[in-house]
Amino acid sequence: MLVISLRISKSIWFYFDPTLGKQFLQLGLSACFLIGPLLYFYVVSQTANIEKLRFNWKLHLALLISLIFGVGVLYPYQSNVELWGSLYRVINITWGLYMMAAAIQLFPKLFVLAGDNTRLSKEELLCINVFAGTIFIWLAYFTASYTSYIAGALSFSVILYVSLSLWYISNKGGKPSEQTYANKKIAHELASQLITRLNELMINEQLYKNANLTLPILAKKLQLSVPQLSQLLNDNLNKSFALYVNELRIEEAKRLLVENSYMTIELISEACGYNSQSTFYSSFKQFENITPAQYLKQYKAL
Repeated sequence: MLVISLRISKSIWFYFDPTLGKQFLQLGLSACFLIGPLLYFYVVSQTANIEKLRFNWKLHLALLISLIFGVGVLYPYQSNVELWGSLYRVINITWGLYMMAAAIQLFPKLFVLAGDNTRLSKEELLCINVFAGTIFIWLAYFTASYTSYIAGALSFSVILYVSLSLWYISNKGGKPSEQTYANKKIAHELASQLITRLNELMINEQLYKNANLTLPILAKKLQLSVPQLSQLLNDNLNKSFALYVNELRIEEAKRLLVENSYMTIELISEACGYNSQSTFYSSFKQFENITPAQYLKQYKAL
């Protein structure tokens, strides 16, 4: 979002003020060069394990930043306008190639979306939304010579507003308020039975280890509607779906850390249902206030 915003800001400024300083034009094009790689890394982090990339993503990104910085210092836009005119095509092509790589990575999720989007988490749906929007912006810029230079900025604005609106609607209200269920409280006895069924199902079938587990999938397993399960979790357990699942995952992670010392942190995160190692680390720290490695060290010290 940062590099796209820099690219768009340059376009708008230049459109209304053609005398814009060359250093700002260079900044916008440099940011444009990084859109594709950052999109690719984002997609990988949401669909697989970014740490498993053959070429370390941090080194990959560092080399790209060094390249664009080095070219900018050695051949500044101000004194190499024609060169940067050629580089603009290279930058757009690079952006397109990384989008293709991201599309290959995202293809399994797109296949799921076409069949049943309830099997996708909100994070995965957001990822698809961001990917589709970036393609649209790239097409707007790539075809600007046939339309208008400002087309990219306009398309970005529309996509941003629509995306934010959809994201707000999908998350509207967050945790249901007490007023929402004021007249629909689940009877205490029935709630106890449902909670017992829920816990048995999650533990016996180890559903929490499914990285693609969603509220609709779990509700279907319990033969409840999505609102009913959400109500059960929020009213009777005082937990959101994400909190409930992550608690089980982190408890399993703690067990594996202690009982399976041969397993790496990466393997443990996957075994507990996390697609992303960074998400695993943040969740573990949220519950335990320490990292997995620190937890293991403390356990051994006892």
